[in-house]
Amino acid sequence: MLETPFFSVIIVNYNSGAYLQGAVDSLVEQSFSSFELLIVDNASADHSMTTLDLSNVDQAQVIMMGENAGFARANNAAAARARGEWLVLLNADAVASPNWLEELKAAISRHPGVKMFASAQLRMEEVGLIDGAGDACTAYGYPWRGGYMQSVENIPEEGECFSPCGASAVYEKAAYLRVGGFDERFFCYVEDTDIAYRLRLYGETCVFLPSAVITHKGGGLSGEESEFSVVHGSRNRVWCYFGNTPSLLFWPTLPMHILLTLYLLIFHFGRPYGGYVWKGASEGWGRAWAIRREGKARRVNRSVSSLTLAGALTWNIFKMSARRPDVRPLKKG
Repeated sequence: MLETPFFSVIIVNYNSGAYLQGAVDSLVEQSFSSFELLIVDNASADHSMTTLDLSNVDQAQVIMMGENAGFARANNAAAARARGEWLVLLNADAVASPNWLEELKAAISRHPGVKMFASAQLRMEEVGLIDGAGDACTAYGYPWRGGYMQSVENIPEEGECFSPCGASAVYEKAAYLRVGGFDERFFCYVEDTDIAYRLRLYGETCVFLPSAVITHKGGGLSGEESEFSVVHGSRNRVWCYFGNTPSLLFWPTLPMHILLTLYLLIFHFGRPYGGYVWKGASEGWGRAWAIRREGKARRVNRSVSSLTLAGALTWNIFKMSARRPDVRPLKKG
């Protein structure tokens, strides 16, 4: 009988090519070995699954979705089968440092009661640059990866951030399942901010770990400014904001949410990016009020005050526009 692992590491694959084997090989080299690996394939049409070598992974299983089910549903499928206490997500275009899981395990012991952890993400090809130092989110519904494309000298110390990035997110499995996992309507993009917001409504926090490091290609699979990524990101941030923001925060911040969207449309007018933003925002607003009605129960039954949530969000739009990290000192006691 297989030993029950501490971690269930989940990799979602969709035409990842050689990146996928690189991600798996980085797990083989981990100094902490109590983990299982679940690879979820979204009907890849390349060679990534046919050439994949899992022979050096002690506990591994493959889940074939049979279609491109999206990042959200694929992770939920793996979470339902995971045996570990903790879910660890690793993008197929990422490589984990050899002590990554060991650092995560130490942090979980160091921070009892914390249900989410964010890894330090470095750029794979742009050496010396940050890919993400914890995700942040403005009170106006605009999330971003902290420190994106800035010098590694700007990586903050261990502290509280709003959310982990889905490329290397860590969740207590029970907490993840308790809030229903990722919202599968999102397909991909912003689903990590959305689940973090839902967990925060129930009093959970997230700790950023500068010592738990992965390198990430970033856009290696879908392109960072492709139509696909911009449309989904623009749509999903509307849904995340409308579905989760309590009324005492929502109504005062809604005008700024609209103004920021208008700014993007005007700034990128006449360029493809602007068209992608318009398409995504239009789709988002088309279902925004229905999604807000659906989220009423969790907003009303939340276990934290609007003031506490306001303190976890970022109010400075210039911090967002500069993509600076927003990692706060940990509360004592």
